[in-house]
Amino acid sequence: MTAVATSTLVRGARASRSTITLKIMMAGSGALFILYVLAHMYGNLKAFSGESAFNEYAEHLRELGEPMLPYSGFLWLFRAALIIALVVHVYAAVVLWKRAQAARPVKYEVSKRRNSSLSSRTMRWGGLTLLLFLVWHLLNFTIVKVNPTGGETNNPYQLMVDTFGVWWMTLIYLAAMAALGLHLHHGTFSAAQTLGWTNTAASRTRARTAGWVLAVVVAGGFSLVPLFTLFGVID
Repeated sequence: MTAVATSTLVRGARASRSTITLKIMMAGSGALFILYVLAHMYGNLKAFSGESAFNEYAEHLRELGEPMLPYSGFLWLFRAALIIALVVHVYAAVVLWKRAQAARPVKYEVSKRRNSSLSSRTMRWGGLTLLLFLVWHLLNFTIVKVNPTGGETNNPYQLMVDTFGVWWMTLIYLAAMAALGLHLHHGTFSAAQTLGWTNTAASRTRARTAGWVLAVVVAGGFSLVPLFTLFGVID
């Protein structure tokens, strides 16, 4: 009897440590993505400075690290790091979701959903939406470079203007930014919780506020360029 109880406790302790590790992996990979989207948003806002400034910024990214790295070498290393972080993030999310589903009774799940926020309820579907958008975004601007108007693709500024000049492309982009904002809001709070920064009511409020600030800044900042392009301010 004692041996069985001890074995059960050991398995439970291992599972608990594994869950904590997965949450830390999610928080760490998520932090890398936050740094990336902030830097990417800064680059996008260069569009307000005109075609020359935007294209110079795009070219400068490809020259980073020269001559130690080949042309575009830094970009590919950074993309590789982001891909690894994405795999880690998705893997940890899927495993944690499966464990949560297996551990929760149906009634508890229904009760929890009623008391949860919109950002937490849409976390998984929002994440899937962002993953699909990321694939399209890379095809649109980086890997294949698809111009929906049939125009040139080797001019980053013109490709951006042509893309966001199409209303349904802007709509897709804005919907993705809404999903990103909700994902950032709940993700920020979850990361703070994982790191033990939400032990008091005041700290939980600060974490939620930080999540909303980050969500509004990032989603709002990314939305400015497509909106101003669609309305003809950026042309």
